[in-house]
Amino acid sequence: MQNKIKLIALAGLGTACHQGVKQAEVPLPPNIIFIMSDDHGWQALSAYNGPLAGKAPTPNIDRIAEEGMRFDRCLVTNSISGPSRACILTGKYSHKNGFIANEATPFDSSQQTFPKLLRKTGYNTAIIGKWHLESQPTGFDYWEILPGQGEYYNPDFITVEGIKRDTGYVTELITQKSIAWMEKVKRADRPFMLMIHHKAPHRNWKPGPNELGFYDTVDFPEPPTLFDDYTGRGRAEHEQDMTIARTMRLDEDLKMWDDSSKGVSLKRFTSKQRKRWDSVYSPIRAEFQEEAPEGTSLVHWKYQRFMEDYLACITAVDKSVG
Repeated sequence: MQNKIKLIALAGLGTACHQGVKQAEVPLPPNIIFIMSDDHGWQALSAYNGPLAGKAPTPNIDRIAEEGMRFDRCLVTNSISGPSRACILTGKYSHKNGFIANEATPFDSSQQTFPKLLRKTGYNTAIIGKWHLESQPTGFDYWEILPGQGEYYNPDFITVEGIKRDTGYVTELITQKSIAWMEKVKRADRPFMLMIHHKAPHRNWKPGPNELGFYDTVDFPEPPTLFDDYTGRGRAEHEQDMTIARTMRLDEDLKMWDDSSKGVSLKRFTSKQRKRWDSVYSPIRAEFQEEAPEGTSLVHWKYQRFMEDYLACITAVDKSVG
């Protein structure tokens, strides 16, 4: 509706000018901020009134839905990380843009993308955060991207000058960098388009220092498919390898490292970050080792532990939106 109003207004201006009336000033095109979170299920957006709405609210994201538009009838062209990004950039299906799988082949950055089209019309364009296309971004006046999946704590960022490591939590760092860029480029005579691409809440779901333990006392409802054996389902369901029982790792995913294996990514922590982290996870590990759940009890435990970390990561994203 907003675009239609602008088109009607511009058409009216043209008519008035032709009739000799003094032409009014044409309004500047709107600034555009595109925010993407990674592996963020609709059930974890309270704007969609799913089963988690009362347990894990996302008030800042909900505000966008309330003041704008909520998509209730839509499809995803490709749900895999890199290919999904390529579809968004190009407006083409994966078999047309050529990027059909993560790490398969670099994205062909020479093809047309919407940031390039906006740039041609005068937009200042930028992308900050996750890129995951195995190539260097093109069509952007500025870019600062995570290598591959990126790290949650003290992540590396790739820029035109090379790779640098920043101290902090990745969601907060991406937000700070995005705000700083907007403050730098905002002008009365040139609009901007910024793509803010969060790593969170992608596996392995490390909550930030301000969200550690945020949901540890909440009991989340289990989905009816938690123990689905895919009876009567197709080949893909039977061959997939993303089950909580088999594939969700106790160490790297659920942070139940023993004394001999602390997890490679924890080596990135500062001493302060590690102290805060251990204050939350050490008691959880001790309780887990004492109870030693097995079988279906272990699946129940894994699900709750996963939800606590996953939704804490989303809380940080919601704060970023705010």
